[in-house]
Amino acid sequence: MILHIDMDAFFAAVEQRDNPELKHRPVVVCGNSPRAVVSTASYEARQFGIHSAMPLFQAKQLCPHLIVVPGHREKYAAASQQIMAIISKFTPLVEPVSIDEAYADVTGCSTLFGPPPVIARQIKQTLFTHLALTCSIGIAPVKFLAKIASDMNKPDGLTHITREQMPTVIQTLPVHQVPGVGKQAMHRMKELNIQTLGDIQRFDVTLLTKKFGKFGRRLYQLCRGLDEDRIQPRAARKSISSETTLETDISDEQTARKILLSLAGRVGRELRKKNRVCESVSIKIKFSDFTQITRTRKTPARTCSTEAIFHQARLLFEQVKLTQKIRLLGVGVSHLQPKHAPVQMALLSLPEDNTTKQWESVDQAMDRIFEKFGREMVTPAVLNPLKNPSPGKGGQMTRTSAKKLIISGKVQGVYFRLETRKAALQAGVDGYVKNRADGSVEAVFQGPTQAVDQMVAWCHQGPPAARVDQVTVETLALQPDTNGFDIRY
Repeated sequence: MILHIDMDAFFAAVEQRDNPELKHRPVVVCGNSPRAVVSTASYEARQFGIHSAMPLFQAKQLCPHLIVVPGHREKYAAASQQIMAIISKFTPLVEPVSIDEAYADVTGCSTLFGPPPVIARQIKQTLFTHLALTCSIGIAPVKFLAKIASDMNKPDGLTHITREQMPTVIQTLPVHQVPGVGKQAMHRMKELNIQTLGDIQRFDVTLLTKKFGKFGRRLYQLCRGLDEDRIQPRAARKSISSETTLETDISDEQTARKILLSLAGRVGRELRKKNRVCESVSIKIKFSDFTQITRTRKTPARTCSTEAIFHQARLLFEQVKLTQKIRLLGVGVSHLQPKHAPVQMALLSLPEDNTTKQWESVDQAMDRIFEKFGREMVTPAVLNPLKNPSPGKGGQMTRTSAKKLIISGKVQGVYFRLETRKAALQAGVDGYVKNRADGSVEAVFQGPTQAVDQMVAWCHQGPPAARVDQVTVETLALQPDTNGFDIRY
């Protein structure tokens, strides 16, 4: 039997868990720009009709008191690793298919843990006890029905489709719920008067292949309860990509290149984190009329270098003739291989080889800085150009100051401190933030006076979902040993 474990509103649930003030409130995880798109909506937000991939402005129209929380990828990745580790305690046959869902084959595990429904309940209870997160689990003899079952009773659901129930479920299952059936396939389904998965049994494999291509053969099998797709434990990722929807459409090629460099940096860091290299680079461009194109090219050699990925992405971009403004840009890599996999050596060493090695050394140093201090600490100069400091009287450089703030209100919690640290790093100030025993928060900022004043203003407002009642400000003497911005406990 196959289990499909699907975490409930994962990103939003993690934020609600870590910040009790967000519980039972409509929350979406996404950026807060006019062009932002909802990544995850809490179930309280879904009651207003809000769903993933919905433009944020539309979500706010449906729910004016909607709470917008910026995403924290590292936190979600850490929770995902814990989730997969818990599932793996019940069976070694676990296939993660995304950050918040996985298949598990529990065939043969009954002697140790009981029948599949009992195992599913144990997984649900363990996840809630250790991580304070809920999930929905579907149980079925085949993968595709397990996935469908997990969506039948969300949130916190458990649905079991037995082998005896399969024919009835297949006969009545709306065809649009079958994984892989998209808009184009649905048009052809309507032409053939197909409404349920069982209706497909009327057609032979030749006609289905003619109408739906390779997917036609799979439909022929699925409508008969057959699924050749097997559990692939710890399936290796086949590609890595990153994309961004721009706040405003752009036509400036120089700006586009800067964005491509930033995206290449994200992809490169993920490659190196996974200890893998790529053999192909691709770009994705969505234009202002929502049409989009993708372009791909092979790399001269396997690489995980940010500079090499950006170089290939830039060459692809330069081949595109821009006739309208750009709405979205993306960079991806594919044909991934283990970094130390054997490779045919070149007969002659090229000058580019040494350059690539040098850039990889730079990348490794940057990765260590990111891991220790955060992504905002160091960025390529082209993404964060230095500005000439404004001289004061007598030609002095920008003044430096230090201030201590006591912030009261609904401000205690991991979320407030994380957002304060993020804002401080972006402003370029040192210091710390910590909770006080009286329920308030203490923060110290030291750096350029303008940046410190910027943080003082930020603290009067606070991040989304916080409520700042009062802020007291005290000027401090400069501390020469202050370096970086910490969260203290």
